[in-house]
Amino acid sequence: MNDIKERKARLQQLVADILQEAKAQGASAAEAGVSSDAGLSLNVRMGEPETIEHTRDSGLGVTVYFGQRKGSANTSDLSPEAVRETVRAACNFARYTSEDDCSGLADAGLMATDLPDLDLYHPWEQSVDEAIELAQTCEAAARDQDSRIVNSEGASVDSHAGLHVYGNSHGFISGYPSSRHSMSCAVVGQDGDSMQRDYWYSQSRRHEDLETPEAVGRIAAERTVSRLGARRIATGEAPVLFQADVAVGLLRSFLGAIRGSALYRKASFLLDHLDQRVFPEFVRIHEMPYLPRGLASAAFDSEGVATREQDFVSDGILRSYLLDSYAARKMGMQSTGNAGGVHNLRTTSGSLDLQGLLSKMGRGLLVTELMGQGVNTVTGDYSRGAAGFWVEGGEIQYPVEEITIAGNLKEMMLGLQDIGCDVETRTSVQTGSWLIDHMMIAGK
Repeated sequence: MNDIKERKARLQQLVADILQEAKAQGASAAEAGVSSDAGLSLNVRMGEPETIEHTRDSGLGVTVYFGQRKGSANTSDLSPEAVRETVRAACNFARYTSEDDCSGLADAGLMATDLPDLDLYHPWEQSVDEAIELAQTCEAAARDQDSRIVNSEGASVDSHAGLHVYGNSHGFISGYPSSRHSMSCAVVGQDGDSMQRDYWYSQSRRHEDLETPEAVGRIAAERTVSRLGARRIATGEAPVLFQADVAVGLLRSFLGAIRGSALYRKASFLLDHLDQRVFPEFVRIHEMPYLPRGLASAAFDSEGVATREQDFVSDGILRSYLLDSYAARKMGMQSTGNAGGVHNLRTTSGSLDLQGLLSKMGRGLLVTELMGQGVNTVTGDYSRGAAGFWVEGGEIQYPVEEITIAGNLKEMMLGLQDIGCDVETRTSVQTGSWLIDHMMIAGK
């Protein structure tokens, strides 16, 4: 831990030096971020190590302002001469850019002052041999789970830890160390002419919080085998249940529609929807940036603005947009502390797990995988390739594939019937399964 404190002090001094150099070169304001990361990534396939990669990366980015003209530059070389050259490059860019009355640092009064320890740094002290053994155990659990598992795309173990420091000429300089670890497995199954693949993974700040390698492998195999014998279904309209890990994508589409950059460009289907109903009354979507060990916990955003707990949706009504300082100025509003993204976003959950939602749906489609990029954030039109399971009488009947589901996000959001308690916790955006009242399904 003393080593981390020393590294943090060195990076903070480097940021201070960068800001001073920018001032010396004539900039009226500046901001800089410096990071230092190290990690191990490896993959095992069919019991044998396939790739082993050690990483050690450093980098800095600096943005300078000459009045309301802006220039940015970055480098992976942290030597004093490289730092001076990078600042010089940013200043040169700024001198030749056009003025933008919305550019500049975030407001000084919004800078974070309360900087709690969020318990984000838990390095994984493991040898390469130990990591290989974990991956081998994971893959073996998948391959041994069912005789229909005939091939493997491998199992991987990834571990990364690093330190990031940000500062600006308001006098704000701070940073924190963090870590992130994951384990994953993907296998191929075959039954007659039917062949399928699926995967599973676990991710956490602490390696102790990962699922066991045996569990990751077993779930990957079970998901793969469950898809064997998939068929197409007839074209029609039916309720659709998005499994939690897939429903996360719907929530991210909503976030894209309330992001300031989309709104001030008038490229969002939720333009001018503030204080209007966009979900049923039971829906709350809130941000919790101070969760200990949260995958996106942070006391300040990428502009130094203090984060805060806040509702983007409550009682189904859109309460806030997702704004950095530039977008806020464009819209005559104030930054919401979301430069760089959201910090542990979560929806309210109902009392039903996935099986309970299947029973509530009765007849319809359970979606477990989506393909393609068919989301139009300007109009809200939604069309994606999908795979999953057909449900009758609240029970899964058979797997389905090669279908397309279509609707409009605004109508889908208002047609949300329930959110499950089966919350997907492996990402920074968390929600349970979503039951939508109806969508078009294109099949055979």
